[in-house]
Amino acid sequence: MFNTRGWIALGLLSAFALPAMAQSFRVQCPTSTITHPNAANNNSEPANIGPGVKGAIKCQQISGGDGYATMGDGTQTYLFSFGPLSGLADIAKGLPGTEFPSVFNTVHAGAPLQPGDPATSGTTYNGAVGLVLDIPNLVSIYDISESGNTVRVVGNAPLGVVAGDQVVISGADTAGYNGPHTVVAPTATNPFFPANYAFTYTSTTTGLAEVTESATATAGLAPRIDGHVDPRPIMDVGVMNGNIPAPLMAIDEDDEFFLTLTNVGMIMRPDLFEQHTVHFHGYPNASAFYDGVPDASVAINIAASFTYYYLAPDAGTYFWHCHITPPEHLQMGMVGQLYVRPRQNRVAVGSSLYTALQTQQGDLRTACNSAADILCSNPLPAGGATVNTATRVATAKYAYNDGDGSTAYDVEYPLQMHGFDPDFHFVGMTFNPEGFTDMKDKYFLLNGRSYPDTVTPGPLATQTVDGVMHFSQPLPSIINIKAGQTALLRISSLDVSEYQTLASLGIPMKVIGYNAKLLRDQAGNNLYYTTNSITLGGGESLDVILDTCLVRTTLGDPSSACSTAAGATIAAGTYYLYTPNLDHLSNDAENFGGLMTEVHVN
Repeated sequence: MFNTRGWIALGLLSAFALPAMAQSFRVQCPTSTITHPNAANNNSEPANIGPGVKGAIKCQQISGGDGYATMGDGTQTYLFSFGPLSGLADIAKGLPGTEFPSVFNTVHAGAPLQPGDPATSGTTYNGAVGLVLDIPNLVSIYDISESGNTVRVVGNAPLGVVAGDQVVISGADTAGYNGPHTVVAPTATNPFFPANYAFTYTSTTTGLAEVTESATATAGLAPRIDGHVDPRPIMDVGVMNGNIPAPLMAIDEDDEFFLTLTNVGMIMRPDLFEQHTVHFHGYPNASAFYDGVPDASVAINIAASFTYYYLAPDAGTYFWHCHITPPEHLQMGMVGQLYVRPRQNRVAVGSSLYTALQTQQGDLRTACNSAADILCSNPLPAGGATVNTATRVATAKYAYNDGDGSTAYDVEYPLQMHGFDPDFHFVGMTFNPEGFTDMKDKYFLLNGRSYPDTVTPGPLATQTVDGVMHFSQPLPSIINIKAGQTALLRISSLDVSEYQTLASLGIPMKVIGYNAKLLRDQAGNNLYYTTNSITLGGGESLDVILDTCLVRTTLGDPSSACSTAAGATIAAGTYYLYTPNLDHLSNDAENFGGLMTEVHVN
């Protein structure tokens, strides 16, 4: 039975689709590309050996719409928001929703996904919501004949095959030809029709008679994944399923990333024919077409999808947001985080990090020549190979291609600072003109939550106007570190109206990167600094390392093991990461809340 929510969603889809007649929902996640031609290698990160593009292919699908979130004092607030349409189970665990093609291109099996999923059914599905096999292409066979072991099939229309496709021949008068066959040549010269009407395959049987103008023979492609989707599950899952922050994204250098944005409309604001885009803030896009700024790119209408393409060139912490009326859409919650992991994570264990970075510098595509390029931020570290003897550690990862192991860490945590004005959000929901000049944040958030919700493990759920629970805030901010280990905090701020400060009590903060750039001068000297507080304006990011080890086995090498001597680690216990701005330590001027979380050293 189609419930009220379903009728609303269907009505919104049909009514708002009118300005976008030629558009529809689709996804795109190729298994291979020109840059990554071998599909078998694109479902895991390969070793980073030698020049050329390594990496893999990753994909993600998100919705653009609206939703609700619950604050630490119980207040619900209305959002313009992005939500997950892939990686549902991973996002519910606080992980990125970015998936390899082998996961993304998996058709959902079992009971249909429900409104509010993954909160409703607890699904473990991580593929693209709505993805279905396309309707098989089928043509009537006009002529089929054999020459030696080569069979030529001529259809009455192009079948649209490529070499390697499986085609099924079927007919009452085509015995010997019937069955599945592998296409060898996708076109073939013939006396009947253009070459693209015909194809060939190799047969193990010879001497078959030619069949012309058959009344029953057909050639068909098996149903396959080509980006076709069923809009029903997309609307069921995507409507009112907004997240704050928006779904987390993570890719590796040299990856090709296909990100599909599907605009499902805003149920609470049916008067708005609101377009959405995705803008990777500060990200080095090769083309403005995929930059999400509508003046130089495209904006996605309701009931339409668009796939953005990125080749990940530079490691670091970035963030993303909608670029339609940015002050409004950012304030209303359309903000998220993205980080790019470095090639150095793929260096063979025990190999020299300095030599690996030298290899990168020898490839024009990845070179960082500080003598010729003032934007080069990760030249070879000063001192050469004699001084920089760090090797790839099996248990460590790295924030940047540092060449000296100085950005090593054990665990990583994304922390996005944001704030909102509840009055602006209420007006945004109630069809009234919004007062941009009066905008004043009163709720201050870490990963969409204010204290004490920041330390609540797992996703937070909110019941919205459809009567269904949704995982509105899936990303906790609690930081867990084993004594002697390091944590990388990927901190960003997308607050529209306020500067935000975070302070650490008891564990020094080592700042190693700013706005996705390694803090290193052109001579190769590290410019890291240690502090107990950092301050960010809207549109800035920092990479910060918390180190619980006081004495390491190799002095000056943070990737080396922590000493086992007494007093070599910070004492186990609970530490605090908080804002010293007292008015930001509250929920709408109440006694508790705001920008604060806990660091647990175990």
